[in-house]
Amino acid sequence: MNPLSWSRPFQILPTFKERVWGTTELSEWFPQAPSETIGEAWFTAADNRVCDGPALGELLRRYPKILGTGASSDFSGMCPLLVKLLFTTAKLSVQVHPGDEYAREHHHSLGKTEAWYVIEAGAGAEVALGFKKPMSPEKLRSVAASGEIEALLNWRAVHEGDFIFVPAGTVHAIGAGITICEIQQNSDITYRLYDYGRPRELHLEDGSRVADLGPYTAPAPIRQISAVRRLLVDSKYFAIEHLRQKGQPIRVAGGLPHYILFVCLRGEGAIREQLFKKGQVWLIPAGAEAFAIESGDAEWLLAYPGGESLPDISLG
Repeated sequence: MNPLSWSRPFQILPTFKERVWGTTELSEWFPQAPSETIGEAWFTAADNRVCDGPALGELLRRYPKILGTGASSDFSGMCPLLVKLLFTTAKLSVQVHPGDEYAREHHHSLGKTEAWYVIEAGAGAEVALGFKKPMSPEKLRSVAASGEIEALLNWRAVHEGDFIFVPAGTVHAIGAGITICEIQQNSDITYRLYDYGRPRELHLEDGSRVADLGPYTAPAPIRQISAVRRLLVDSKYFAIEHLRQKGQPIRVAGGLPHYILFVCLRGEGAIREQLFKKGQVWLIPAGAEAFAIESGDAEWLLAYPGGESLPDISLG
């Protein structure tokens, strides 16, 4: 492999995960998707291939400078952020994810703090975050086993464009009829607490140990950076921005110390003369030269390491 090939923006190809709550209607997003009931498209796991190249994990092991200061000191050769698109036709399980300490001790894994951007939401779409009232671990195990947990959760309506930050330990659920871009720590540790009678394993002991048993606390408010650019969250684990093009190119300054992930939610155009369209994820390597994104109406999510200075992005 030529190192110069990986010093400029490149596309990461999706892998598809079959889920009982997924859909067979993905032609709008992925014309070549398999015919199974697909619930998730993953983009930045180790086995995702990159366009005209190897698997992402192999690429990062050979060229760790791609991640720059965004690399994980504990888990080398892995992108610390996992990007997914979720397509729901039924409720997901009521679940909770562990934080870093518990995940490292029990699974040799990162914890799983995540965030959701609602791309599409049908009538009556809702999600659950935390409990209406505090409870004990014993009470959590009891109501999870009986199914009462569903009514004790704080359910809220969601609409297109909503953004929700979900720290590790938040008991949560996603309802039917929603398309979500999920950006999370690169971990697949999920403890199911309740699954509506579906015959899948539950994890009540682990789940009750890591769950925050009170109401959900909202993060800092969204910050408008410019007329077309919003900082949705800047956490310990990641920063996420929403960016909308309005008839002008986006110009991204070069020399950033860390990588950026660009997730195309809508529109089409070109990145450094490479064509893109919605449903694609592009990785901008650390240290890449300045480049432009040409499109009249593209809409993006940007994800990069938290706590860093904001990337220099301008219009025109």
